[in-house]
Amino acid sequence: MPMPVRDHEYFMREALKEAEKAYEKNEVPIGAVIVWNNKIIARGHNLTEQLKDVTAHAEIQAITSASIYIGSKYLRECSIYVTIEPCPMCAGAIGWAQIPTLVFGAYDLKKGYSLFSENILHPKTIVIKEVLAEECKDIIQRFFQEKRKKL
Repeated sequence: MPMPVRDHEYFMREALKEAEKAYEKNEVPIGAVIVWNNKIIARGHNLTEQLKDVTAHAEIQAITSASIYIGSKYLRECSIYVTIEPCPMCAGAIGWAQIPTLVFGAYDLKKGYSLFSENILHPKTIVIKEVLAEECKDIIQRFFQEKRKKL
């Protein structure tokens, strides 16, 4: 029986589930999923604190997992869904992996790739912006509001 066709909001909600996992671990709550043939093949959330690794962003975790799943460093038939606009490092990784579709929730007005250069992505990458933007923005704002209360 074929899988039902899912939409951008469905996959972004799955990325939000990953962001919640990061939140529970006291990590900046950003989540990502990678989709291939309408199926989630990889999930990731920030693990920079837990792993003591500044490169352990949600997108990097998901790209590594998807590459292992597919058996290739190129993810040319995949889409990546990220709750927050990728930083330049993650946008570069998305570009190097040649992921043709990037879907993100909320803009990152301080460190997002678009502040630096949209040329970081692969030239053929299609970017779909602000899917469930309010929900994606809300989890980040809650996280940092709690952090400020504890100071």
